[in-house]
Amino acid sequence: MTIPLSVLDLAPISAGSTPQQALRNSIDLAENAERLGYRRFWVAEHHFAHVASAAPTTLIGLIAAATESIRVGSAAVQLGHHTSISVVEAFGTIDALYPGRLDLGLGRSGHRGEQVRSAGVPPVPAPDRPTEVRDGVVIPPPFFPGQLLDFSRVKAGLGALHLPGAQPLPYADQVEDILALLDGTYVSPEGVELHAVPGEGADIQPWLFGSSGGESAQLAGRLGLPFAANYHVSPGTIVETVEAYRATFRPSARFPRPYLVVSADVVVAEDDATAQHLASSYGHWVYSIRSGAGAAEYLDPDTAPPLSDQQRRLVDDRVTTQFVGSPTTVAERLRALRRLTGADEIVITSVAFDHEDRINSHRLLAREWGLTPQVRAA
Repeated sequence: MTIPLSVLDLAPISAGSTPQQALRNSIDLAENAERLGYRRFWVAEHHFAHVASAAPTTLIGLIAAATESIRVGSAAVQLGHHTSISVVEAFGTIDALYPGRLDLGLGRSGHRGEQVRSAGVPPVPAPDRPTEVRDGVVIPPPFFPGQLLDFSRVKAGLGALHLPGAQPLPYADQVEDILALLDGTYVSPEGVELHAVPGEGADIQPWLFGSSGGESAQLAGRLGLPFAANYHVSPGTIVETVEAYRATFRPSARFPRPYLVVSADVVVAEDDATAQHLASSYGHWVYSIRSGAGAAEYLDPDTAPPLSDQQRRLVDDRVTTQFVGSPTTVAERLRALRRLTGADEIVITSVAFDHEDRINSHRLLAREWGLTPQVRAA
């Protein structure tokens, strides 16, 4: 069974390049994704890192302007850093000009960060669980935030993102406020009706994103919303994440059954050896994140030094679960992921040092997967 493919872009900055070029690359990638037949183009939100997707709503507006039909959205807005009304008004503004094309992905990364900052200590270390292979899908031991090597930069970043003394609302409350603002049913705690202009009545599809079987997956199920499970971020928890969403799902007017998207990190080239070479600096990039320094510039695989044993251990779960190879190799692995999770759609993220290699990766996969190319209006 062929299911849709979509794209998740982090606007990575390659070594020697600039944020300006990374943003131009993202828009070019979105235009190519539309022509190749991908269903959606989502952008992430990251701060104080060597990626250019720090202001996803602004970038979404630019991408919507440069494309015609592909759905565009966030993967995901970190709600802990935003008020509900600011999110709805921003997306409502874009929808007013490009109606019916927006996916409003909501995540709780900012809330988790607040917990880390207030606690002052790392969470419990990861359990010692062996790596499994289920129907060809690698399920490594889970990675927990407490395994980060240095929390000082994380805490400093959170301090800069939040106004002094400000505390985010509980995640579930904030999601429900956003839904009420979109529906026109919002009432303040004091009993005052408030209406988002623009935003109220906008044809925007809310999504929730999650990397565990916890609050996000269960809330998406209870609210009858579509859900994106982050295999590419947390491959060790994919099974429980999917199970939690399905177990708690309640039919809604728009979604009578669960709608699940699963993410995968992908690098495709003409043959396995070329793809493996292009992906060989991926571990360095993940290590820069997990060291606590934030995503560094993406290294040239021709010159990147080998990872040390200690570095490799910290990133092994992400490296071994990256989908790397020829179009046939990667498509077979993606079909295995689909069988394991029952995904209705797969969203791929593909990072490479050279932008043309990234475009080619998406092109080769689209052809192998059987996507239908789109012809843009003259």
